Amino acid sequence: MKIQFLNVGIVGSGAMGRGIAQIAAQAGSQVHLLDTQAGAALAARDSIHDQWQKLVGKNRISAEQAAAWSAQLHIVDNSAGLAHCDLVVEAIVERLDVKRGLFADLEKVVGPDTVLATNTSSLSVTSIAAGMQRPGRLAGFHFFNPVPLMKVVEVIAGLKTEPAVCTALCEYAKQMGHTPVLAQDTPGFIVNHAGRGYGTEALRIVGEGVADFATIDRILRDQVGFKLGPFELMDLTALDVSHPVMESIYQQYYDEPRYRPSVITAQRLAGGVVGKKVGEGFYRYENGAAQVPAEPPVPVVDQIPPVWVSPRAARRAELYQLLKDLGATIETGTSPSPNAITLVAPLGFDVTTVAVVERLDPARTIGIDMLVEEAATKRRVLATNPATRVDIRNAAHALFARDGKPVSVIRDSGGFVTQRVVATIVNIASDICQQGICSPRDLETAVTLGLGYPLGPLAMGDRWGPTNVLEVLFNMQTVYGDTRYRPSPWLRRRGAIGLSLTHVEEA
Repeated sequence: MKIQFLNVGIVGSGAMGRGIAQIAAQAGSQVHLLDTQAGAALAARDSIHDQWQKLVGKNRISAEQAAAWSAQLHIVDNSAGLAHCDLVVEAIVERLDVKRGLFADLEKVVGPDTVLATNTSSLSVTSIAAGMQRPGRLAGFHFFNPVPLMKVVEVIAGLKTEPAVCTALCEYAKQMGHTPVLAQDTPGFIVNHAGRGYGTEALRIVGEGVADFATIDRILRDQVGFKLGPFELMDLTALDVSHPVMESIYQQYYDEPRYRPSVITAQRLAGGVVGKKVGEGFYRYENGAAQVPAEPPVPVVDQIPPVWVSPRAARRAELYQLLKDLGATIETGTSPSPNAITLVAPLGFDVTTVAVVERLDPARTIGIDMLVEEAATKRRVLATNPATRVDIRNAAHALFARDGKPVSVIRDSGGFVTQRVVATIVNIASDICQQGICSPRDLETAVTLGLGYPLGPLAMGDRWGPTNVLEVLFNMQTVYGDTRYRPSPWLRRRGAIGLSLTHVEEA
């Protein structure tokens, strides 16, 4: 197989630069490391050597292979040492002026056919290339940390990037063992853009006093299947990394409400409570382990009242079957008796709104989230309203915990937790497709590989129904009066006519 780029220059030898250097050598290229900080390139080379020796020790590669790759790593002292490279990748500080200066310098020394690439995660590729004599040779080549393990790379075309440059970088990414995804030059590209919904909506839920950090994490792990809850994830990435990204994308999109950051993370960042690396974030850490508060115990209830289910409840038949399986006494009249638990299961509306619209006694009304099928969820979520009596709340909690499945009880929220987070994720992803930032296929690939979601966001929407997601968004917009929840045209049109969210119109 012909190697796409025989000689590759890497400028910057931090975590990203050394990771790119490692997989470039493994792809068969001669790699030339440059760092202006004294000794940094040498330390990076030694670190990469150590990684290969660890793989030898685990019998993943042979000693001969490690030696061959090591011989392909070279250190250069200045940009002139990159003159013969076919590709130069920049992985330096995220400052537009510094990156522009570097590429202006590189253009003076490299050949006319050399491809230049930036690993920027937040700056405009078009802006970086604006000072170049030949901006068409520059593209974004955005890897994720740790580079050898995160098997996706975003290839970003600036406004003047030549198509052949992106084609060559995609081919080289495959030779590196990575999956390339093509993106237009927009704030956040694909992964950081698509990831806006998860953390920011969870922060809004906390900010409304609906539930605490641990409860929200448990719900989204158990109902949707995320490996980490949003607050666990922010603790892992650290707020000094994630909060500036939230602010940057929000500002670059001229204060688009869908990407609105939270004062909660701004305040915690200012206080230095940034996450696991400092021992304290949304959780405290002892010896690297999160100190997670215990779940509230299931209330002990002597006698559980009968249950009446709203005729407008989502998955009503499934809810009836669940109540039968739990041994509940079910009322079937047109209205509940004075002693009954009044159960509602809205999509997008809060329990209060449903109680008012359906003329139910709010003191006896409680909600259950039925977006996810009962057989698929590992947790049930109930929501009270401000008037729900404690005895009704406790009885409902005890009833739905009878078979041992965990139950979380939250305060009233339009869309509970799962509905609003899933709907926000799906809506943002739909709008990425609507804007033509990338193809639906590349979006799904980028998010599942880059963020580790259990499903791509469009598949998530298809899984629980575009029509249901639309209903959640419309009703949440009614409850909150916030344009943040306005549905994307991509979602609205496909949901209205029963198409998959991955459907692309014929040319």
